Amino acid sequence: MNILIIGSGGREYSIGLALKRDKNVGKLYFAPGNGATDMLGENVALSDFSDLADFAEAHSVVLTIVGPEAPLVEGIVDYFRERELTIFGPTAAAAQLEGSKIFMKNFLARHNVPTARYIETDSLDAAVAFISTLEAPIVVKADGLCGGKGVIIAQSHDEAKVAAADMLAGSSFGDAGTSIVVEEFLDGYELSVFAICDGKDYVVLPAAQDHKRLLNEDQGPNTGGMGAYAPTPLVTNEIYAKLDERVIRPTLKGMEEEGHPFTGVLFIGVMVVNGEPVILEYNVRFGDPECEELMPLLKSPASELFLKAATGNLADAKIAFYDKYAVGVVMASKDYPYKNSLPAEIVIDKIHHTDLEGESHISYAGVSREADGKLYATGGRVLVCVGLGDSIREARDRAYMLVGQVHFVGKQCRTDIAYQALRDS
Repeated sequence: MNILIIGSGGREYSIGLALKRDKNVGKLYFAPGNGATDMLGENVALSDFSDLADFAEAHSVVLTIVGPEAPLVEGIVDYFRERELTIFGPTAAAAQLEGSKIFMKNFLARHNVPTARYIETDSLDAAVAFISTLEAPIVVKADGLCGGKGVIIAQSHDEAKVAAADMLAGSSFGDAGTSIVVEEFLDGYELSVFAICDGKDYVVLPAAQDHKRLLNEDQGPNTGGMGAYAPTPLVTNEIYAKLDERVIRPTLKGMEEEGHPFTGVLFIGVMVVNGEPVILEYNVRFGDPECEELMPLLKSPASELFLKAATGNLADAKIAFYDKYAVGVVMASKDYPYKNSLPAEIVIDKIHHTDLEGESHISYAGVSREADGKLYATGGRVLVCVGLGDSIREARDRAYMLVGQVHFVGKQCRTDIAYQALRDS
């Protein structure tokens, strides 16, 4: 089967890499893809929904997979379904779970899904009054999509009030912040849990843990993610059971009852507080860089997982995962996340380590292929070095061995990915 992947990041590259290993897959297309996805398939310079649907019809595309959130919120799934084209992802109405933090928080409240105490408002007076009832730190979120950057963790009441004022005035995140959510800060450890859904049934992937801060020991500014690992031993069978009973089932049931059956990826941001899972947020697509670790753990054909979910047949799917661990280390450009860096040629040493030959790979993200045929680092998060192993430590060591083989001017990365899992081991 021919498959079209919408997006241009490391997430989309990793999905493509998993599908490339799948004997059921014919040709892969990426729209628009990045400078390295042409090694997996063909890049297509299209973004208009009508043009993409025309392309899918003309090239016998059996399945379209949507990577990023923006086209989902804008209704690409609705449009493709109107054209009777099979597509993986939620409708625009269901994608409100990510597109509007207010919708998401109110949905959680309506269906008794555990979440932090909050207020949603477009009034600064109301926000300030609620802030005064909370202990610092305090979380202030813009309602709309902000590319993963619309959350401020204020360390004082004054900082929270300034953040709320800036958002509501439109100076922080434009129209995305003219309504906000203010909520209590939860003290625990954060996890990323992904459920592949077909509206009724679902498959839960191995839980991952992301590292959002720029620097070691979770210091520095928030980023889109500096690395991740999966599965995490921080999720016990008891926590999985609580997530199943208290979160995933009521969410799918609630979305169906409200007329928006959820298909695609339900990305559950979880904070575990005293052993109890509390929901921080929902996203409606794979996390990045978590996707880079989850895809190589998938043992069954990737096409089966995506196609069965898109066609409402997950109950018939036989999905299996390798009994392994994956660790991914993001290599970022010199000035990330503060500003854009100058393009830098990427040089990769020839690999001589036998440990790396079959147990590691690179997922490319912010890269471009220039006229000289070489790859250049042109984005903030440039690539992810992924290592696999029978233990987290083995996977981590292989990931960092691969990091040592990759060179470009100004490269930076954290050196402690998976530290929480390894700290007491």
